[in-house]
Amino acid sequence: MSAIQEIFAKYGPDYLEKFGNDMPKNHKQVVNAIISCRTESCGIAVYECPDCGTTHYFNRSCGNRHCPVCQHQKALKWMERQLERVLPGHHFMVTFTVPEEIRSFIRSHQKDAYGAMFKASSDTLKKFSLDEKYIGGDQPGFFGVLHTWGRTMQYHPHIHYVVPGGAISSKDGLWHPSRIDFYLPTPALPKVYKAKFRDIMMNKGLFDQIPSEAWDKGWNVNIQAVGNSENTIKYLSRYVFQVAISDYRIVKCEEGKVTFTYKKSGSSRMRRMTLEVMEFIRRFLQHVLPVGFMKVRYYGFLNPNSNLKLEEVRGLIELCHEFEIQTPMTTVEPIKPLVCPNCGGKLEYCYSALPFQMNLIRDTG
Repeated sequence: MSAIQEIFAKYGPDYLEKFGNDMPKNHKQVVNAIISCRTESCGIAVYECPDCGTTHYFNRSCGNRHCPVCQHQKALKWMERQLERVLPGHHFMVTFTVPEEIRSFIRSHQKDAYGAMFKASSDTLKKFSLDEKYIGGDQPGFFGVLHTWGRTMQYHPHIHYVVPGGAISSKDGLWHPSRIDFYLPTPALPKVYKAKFRDIMMNKGLFDQIPSEAWDKGWNVNIQAVGNSENTIKYLSRYVFQVAISDYRIVKCEEGKVTFTYKKSGSSRMRRMTLEVMEFIRRFLQHVLPVGFMKVRYYGFLNPNSNLKLEEVRGLIELCHEFEIQTPMTTVEPIKPLVCPNCGGKLEYCYSALPFQMNLIRDTG
């Protein structure tokens, strides 16, 4: 059992009893899913060892995307898919944030506000990539990942984009590269991003609910040159399927308090923070996403539905650089198969049984 699951198993029922009447339904579902994950409440998966013939029974995972127990394999598979799609040439990570004054509104209108953040930020990137001063291409490609937490699990929504350094122009059909050390003008992007977000809120009839102070503050956009995108993808893969905090950061949970580690921005020194367990669970749950909301989105030629094939884009980038660069060879640690604890043979999956089916399995031997 993971450290986070142990915390929810021990204190989750008390949290539900104390705050359940005021909690969103999907938050309750997440608490119950984490508690029941890999217990008989989720059913069993049956495997057989072809070498020694032994049948093995494993408790199934809950499958909830906010459960820390379930997400490791999904993160590895996502990273493997992205590394297979890596393009040659230089890349950037572009991060769009919002001021503190608007965060409470966003948390109360998550589906609309998160969607607006994606729309406003992606349209801003597309707008500036058109400018001949910077890139001059009308067909960029990038993907974005929504994060909602800061280092101490506080609510801090922001979007990270991984962006190849350039775009294709439909006028000449060529790849137009950016500079290696400069993608787009950082001071100009926040103004357009804020204006586009404001327009979306007006169209949705939500503008009057946003504190006026939010529009007086700066909306930060950070652009970082990352060279090859492989390391950035590996970095983001740790967070795509993670929620708020990882197990390795939990130091202890005792006497109703949770202690975990964190680093301040700009510092490499590890610090510790201790929270009352109810506050720890509250902070964790505030990062639960609306049902069905897609936290990873793909744009332009990186969208799976794009008419441009990635092989074509790779060819155009290599042609632009006179074939002096190549798509890097990437390596992914293979997912370890389940093995038989008796003989070490590779287990073969047979079938799964839900909780109501388990008694039938027991009755039939």
